Amino acid sequence: MQHEFTGHTRRAGVVVIGGGQSGLSAGYHLKRRGFTSALDDPSGDRTFVVLDAEPAPGGAWRHRWESLRMNTVNGIFDLPDFPQPPVDPEEPSRTAVPRYFAGFEEAVGLPILRPVTVSSVRALDARPDGELEVESSAGTWTTRAVINATGTWTNPVLPHYPGQETFTGVQLHTRDYGSAERFAGQRVAVVGGGISALQQLEEISRVATTLWYTRRAPVFRDSWFNPEVEGREIISKVAADVEAGRPTGSVVSYTGLAWTPYALAAKARGALERRPMFTAIEPHGVREADGSFTTVDTILWATGFKAALAHLDPLGLRNESGGITMLGTQPAREPRVHLVGFGPSQSTVGSNRAGRQAVNSLLRRWKAAAAQDGDPARVPVG
Repeated sequence: MQHEFTGHTRRAGVVVIGGGQSGLSAGYHLKRRGFTSALDDPSGDRTFVVLDAEPAPGGAWRHRWESLRMNTVNGIFDLPDFPQPPVDPEEPSRTAVPRYFAGFEEAVGLPILRPVTVSSVRALDARPDGELEVESSAGTWTTRAVINATGTWTNPVLPHYPGQETFTGVQLHTRDYGSAERFAGQRVAVVGGGISALQQLEEISRVATTLWYTRRAPVFRDSWFNPEVEGREIISKVAADVEAGRPTGSVVSYTGLAWTPYALAAKARGALERRPMFTAIEPHGVREADGSFTTVDTILWATGFKAALAHLDPLGLRNESGGITMLGTQPAREPRVHLVGFGPSQSTVGSNRAGRQAVNSLLRRWKAAAAQDGDPARVPVG
């Protein structure tokens, strides 16, 4: 069903921001707990809408590089009650995953508006249980709660080094990477110690001379990664950081790197000879840590992403160290907001669980508020 964007203020009991795995999971659990479409019932209290910045289903998977195939990705956990169909392991993830997401959206019947970007979320007044105002390219929404599922893709980390603006070659970030062919015959500096850096380093090293730079020496795991053992330990570490309000590091800073087939291929090709970070960038290359100069044609900043939360800044969620102290999926400073796909729920399995946890948490809060006010009509069903 198509819904026209209008300029007047609209209302939804819950606004979900983002239509990737986290947002879809949250939408599923809202609908399962009796929430209906705010697009069809604009005056209802037990309603929700999903605002997604992408023009079609798939979230950030729509932008993955063409050579990232389904047999290369780290694994995509099933969306709730919607098993993934068999897929060709050689199919690009940027087509297979969006197709899977689209099937889920159709099966569940989620009220999604796209493409819609959200510019800000702010409190309408000083009341702790007052409504929030969501400013978007689809107009203004008022709501009792926001489930934020904006991920990281739109907030790339781009370090700055002295002389960077003088470089006459090409600089690009992981999000701009297409395929290795564009680098054929070049000298390419790949910067970063994460999974994407390793995948792109291996590909580019097939057709170009690569130089690998990281701030810290990479740590490779020698043992098999068991999600039920090591995975739970890692989630606990990330959860401890966000509960304490500490800014979280990259995924690899918690997990280490695995000796995947592409990592072994890069090692066999001699591409895993890591160099300490250069100290400066010059017009035709980089100044090494030991003072020597290395000529490069391209610098690929495979330096990762951070949570895209600038639209939530008016709510003052961050503490003095720049982190967000969390209580489950809820920022300690703002109980009307839930962050899913953030901190320990950045993985696909974590996203699913966080969507359910956020919905359960906001329902408990609403029920407690309704009981206190003596207004059973405001207690959501389910």
